[in-house]
Amino acid sequence: MINTLKNIFIYFLIIYIPSFGQEIFNEQIICDGNIREYIIYVPENYSNSSLPLLIALHGGGGYAHEYMLYEADFRPVADTANFILVYPQALEDPNDDLSTNWMHKDPTNHDDVEFIEAIIDTISNNYLIDNSRVYLCGYSLGGMFCYSTACKLSDKITAIGSVAGGIFIGELTYCSPPNPISVLTINGTLDDTHPYDDTEGIYHSVNEINSFWINHNMTDLQPIIEQVENINSSDGSYVEKYSWINGNECSEVQELKIINGGHDWPSFYNNWGNQDIDACIEIWNFVSKFSSNMSLDCNTNMNISKFQSSEKKLLKTIDVNGKTLKKNHQGIYFDIYNDGSVDKLIKFNNYID
Repeated sequence: MINTLKNIFIYFLIIYIPSFGQEIFNEQIICDGNIREYIIYVPENYSNSSLPLLIALHGGGGYAHEYMLYEADFRPVADTANFILVYPQALEDPNDDLSTNWMHKDPTNHDDVEFIEAIIDTISNNYLIDNSRVYLCGYSLGGMFCYSTACKLSDKITAIGSVAGGIFIGELTYCSPPNPISVLTINGTLDDTHPYDDTEGIYHSVNEINSFWINHNMTDLQPIIEQVENINSSDGSYVEKYSWINGNECSEVQELKIINGGHDWPSFYNNWGNQDIDACIEIWNFVSKFSSNMSLDCNTNMNISKFQSSEKKLLKTIDVNGKTLKKNHQGIYFDIYNDGSVDKLIKFNNYID
């Protein structure tokens, strides 16, 4: 049973963010008899057109607002690419010292997958949503939960991005989604929480996870391999990109393999972990290519995504704090385009990378 509490509770938090729109709302719904909470961010250019929806899941023991503010801040991307953004909050786990976790062990009085489904249905009722473009991403336990949700909600979710997430041995046995679902994995080879190649028999290796989705989507078996530019050699890691394309209904599997990377959310803004890629940008650039209404002609639709339009135009340039920049700027900055794509550039004394 799901009831929206918006008309019962005048309960919302408004945070003014000068660079990223105007308002953020904390919403509540009842799901499985529990009051469940989520943060919703509506882009400043929201109008009467249907928008994609991205749901971002915090890690184990985390909180939605901290995940949004300090780790996975998709708001500037949402403003430029024009999609609705949601950060759900996990419940306290009585089996884990009340840590806020997804997928509580039995016995439990709720189902987190039903919570995600309830969020999708509620937001679809309250906003104009393109239901063919609903995406899910998460970090650590949130990344694990992405896989579980993809297994059960492929009729509602088109693509996912999992950062530093794993899958317990045996869980894939029960995963048989009826539809293709495009999957992006971002994992560090030195991750000591969800090991890249687990030798203790607890988690599937990242290669096994990729292989499962490659086989499920029936993509090409041989990947396209690319070396991502190592723009920050001081972070001690670098990134290799593997893409398995031409899957059913134009689905793909992609891995951003962080050599010597740990259990981190890669970001240009951090002083730790990999800083060659930004997971927010990589996730959006990946998932946004896919629609459940996409034609089966992948050569026509998959390769001519919004990020590759011939009408691509620069909207603005911002610094790492989201401040709009004028001409002749120095340092690290980002070009934001009308199709939602974001390019990172570095300029010092007329040197541009």
